[in-house]
Amino acid sequence: MSVDKLQELIRKTKNPSVIDFTLYPQQLPSYLMEAEGTYPKAYFRFCQDLLLGLKGIVPAVRFSFPFFALMGLEGLELMPRILTNAKDLGYYVLLDGIDALSPQLAQNAADALMKLPCDGIILSAYIGTDGMKPYVKQLKDSGKSLFVVLRTANKTAPELQDLMTGSRLVYMVGAQSANLLGEPLVGKSGYSQIGGLAAASSADCLRQLRSKYKRLFLLLDGYDYPNSNAKNCSYAFDQLGHGAAACAGSSVTTAWRDEQAPENEFVACAVRSAERMKKNITRYITVL
Repeated sequence: MSVDKLQELIRKTKNPSVIDFTLYPQQLPSYLMEAEGTYPKAYFRFCQDLLLGLKGIVPAVRFSFPFFALMGLEGLELMPRILTNAKDLGYYVLLDGIDALSPQLAQNAADALMKLPCDGIILSAYIGTDGMKPYVKQLKDSGKSLFVVLRTANKTAPELQDLMTGSRLVYMVGAQSANLLGEPLVGKSGYSQIGGLAAASSADCLRQLRSKYKRLFLLLDGYDYPNSNAKNCSYAFDQLGHGAAACAGSSVTTAWRDEQAPENEFVACAVRSAERMKKNITRYITVL
């Protein structure tokens, strides 16, 4: 099962982290833009270089289908090449799916996205289980995993996601749905092929999710947000240091800016940042 693969890669690298490769034109090294001529081509080269640099250090990487779609046809054509290259280099590859506002669109999206060369799909299921079931039906045959968005890390997330519905918070209702659908899909690692995405900034949320839903593998989004830290993330892990991975983006991918280093050193700077992230998280948990 796909989630078993993720947990095994984390165990081998002793690094429970995911690097998000979403990068906008103004964030790319300018020399790549000049050399390649177009944003999609420059982004492709950036990904290739960074994937090679982080190999063996970081177990998992994350890409976004909507992000590729916004690049236009050229971006959509490059997407499967980038995903395939990441898989060939041994990464666990996560892909953000699309927000489907009807069961019909959810079905069509599942049919398309589940064929792509990735290991796990991150899905916002705001319409309820109608948005999840088309993916769930294909999990066993595909070997992929599904990660349902439960609690996001953005500043205004509490306006909706932390509201009470009866005696439960909204994000806990979502977790229960994911947990019920995932009960028949628990792998050797003890975690289900259906996991959840939660905010790295919310210690209370992570405590509740880990305490109540012990089979949900948790992706901790927004590790590099100002109000997030490694200690908060530690509450999502079990006693073996399993069951979760923290996701960072620009703090790693554009680390050369923070270091005020030359643009052509972006890979070395990203490696140092990824290693610092690993060190910070493993101050609080030990991956056995």
